[in-house]
Amino acid sequence: MTATARHNVQISGAPEGAPAMVLAHGFGCDQSMWWLVAPEFEADYRVVRFDHIGAGGSDLAAYDTDRHASLEGYAEDVVELLEELALGPVVFVGHSVSATIALLAAARRPELFDRLVLVGPSPRYIDDEGYRGGFTAEEIDELLETMDANYLGWSEFIAPVIMGNPDRPQLGEELTNSFCRTDPAIAKRFARTTFLSDNRADLAVVRTPSLVVQCREDVIAPVEVGRYVHEHLDDSELALIDAVGHCPNLSAPQALITAMREYLSP
Repeated sequence: MTATARHNVQISGAPEGAPAMVLAHGFGCDQSMWWLVAPEFEADYRVVRFDHIGAGGSDLAAYDTDRHASLEGYAEDVVELLEELALGPVVFVGHSVSATIALLAAARRPELFDRLVLVGPSPRYIDDEGYRGGFTAEEIDELLETMDANYLGWSEFIAPVIMGNPDRPQLGEELTNSFCRTDPAIAKRFARTTFLSDNRADLAVVRTPSLVVQCREDVIAPVEVGRYVHEHLDDSELALIDAVGHCPNLSAPQALITAMREYLSP
């Protein structure tokens, strides 16, 4: 099976030969999370959406417990997909954990990437000496234990917290539904891979120009994390947008679109 088929790739927008923009979703999500953002760039880009293995319409049989035990395995998936698509250097937009996956892939194969847009990135979710990731080790352990015990119940509880807009409960419901479309067994392992990773040292290796998009309030990736990524990533810009929650692609799409356009404009 081709990488395009494995990842349920959908391509829309500008005709062949136009620059490409690849949209990568975060943990527990799938490519549908970009439905408010993708159309805004289709006039100028060939817009590529895909599902990480285990999410959405991806090929579950392609999941490899060894390969996907680290974010490097997901970065390898991205490299293989971009090689197969052969669309030239792309603008790669990575949300949440896909921001880290994008950084790893760009460090490995910089010629495949024109620019990176990192939405709510976090190279480490656990607090460390002199570093605020947003969670203590005990909090992450509890989160993972709760997920292992009752994935669907955990999804219904955590999705509104991640979304961070209690006055718009439909947003939390949309994220909950996305969690429920993800294979639970793979999601549990992907959660451990995501929340226990420490990719801070990898920031120094990346040379691809990057935009760090940070929401002013985000319980998953606090403002301090966005600033850390910007400060440790060469040739990067920081856009602090007026949005609440970890999913501005759903809760504040216009703010995200504006930040992207300002960065990507000639």
